[in-house]
Amino acid sequence: MSSPTAPVDGPEPEKRAPGRSAEPITAVPVRYPERWVAAGLVLLLAAMFVHMLFTNDAFNWPFMMEHMFSDPVVRGVWITISATVLSMIIGIVLGILLAVMRLSGNPVLSTVSWLYTWFFRGVPRLVLAVLFGNLAILYQTIELGLPFDNYWMAWLGMEGDARFFEIDTRTLLSGYVAGLMALSLSEGAYMAEIIRAGLQSVDKGQTEAGQALGMSRARVLRRITLPQAMRVVIPPTGNETIAMLKDTALLAYVPVTIELFYQLQAIGSRTYQIFPMLVAACLWYLAITSVLMVGQYFIERRFDPGRYGGIRNRIVGGAH
Repeated sequence: MSSPTAPVDGPEPEKRAPGRSAEPITAVPVRYPERWVAAGLVLLLAAMFVHMLFTNDAFNWPFMMEHMFSDPVVRGVWITISATVLSMIIGIVLGILLAVMRLSGNPVLSTVSWLYTWFFRGVPRLVLAVLFGNLAILYQTIELGLPFDNYWMAWLGMEGDARFFEIDTRTLLSGYVAGLMALSLSEGAYMAEIIRAGLQSVDKGQTEAGQALGMSRARVLRRITLPQAMRVVIPPTGNETIAMLKDTALLAYVPVTIELFYQLQAIGSRTYQIFPMLVAACLWYLAITSVLMVGQYFIERRFDPGRYGGIRNRIVGGAH
């Protein structure tokens, strides 16, 4: 009989699974040739577009650059900016008032706010601009005085009227004022919904906690509710401002003859170079919109949600 094999000193040989190689695996990244094909097509289309911009005579770049910085156009730019700023200011003030009315417990105020929002959100701004531009058809004069004086003064046997002030509608409602009213009243309806959503986004428990610590309602609104509501209000408000800038082009249909788009159209019609002036309008609106977008970016950073992680400390600190 053979003797058993003596054990061999040293490490045990590594056990390998059957069918597996001992060589290390080299990872090969997955290839996506379709991505490079798509990128090549995009670059080709971009090159064709740039080539068209510089070779198509319809753009007439020298003519465009000569007229898009003329004095009437530059004045039109400032009119457009002023209309944007004033419309947004009036719209935000109206929005705050309407949002408070909508959230109030008074059914009359809440209903009036809802009807206002329903009407001005439902009617296109172009229609409103033309409508306000023709208000002189409805009222030839605008008068201030006691209401229904033509009824109660006759009942009391009194002659005359109780009007204190009277002005011709066409004198008061110039094209600029009429267009400004149309844009701002329409914007008020949209801002009312934005501000209402912002106020409702703040937890009511934080307001109650602030009041329990002895803070007044005004202080709670200033230190707790508004800072948190701004996180919800600012992004859509920035978008509304940019949209308002573009909607000022509708003032050309009131008409507002000193507005940017109207001035560019007038130059194009007078010189029979309509297309270059339309391109100039695009470039002007793109430039102003870009500036507004940069401003919106920094304002949103100022009200970044991460800044309000210590809201409880703010509540406690405000109570002292």
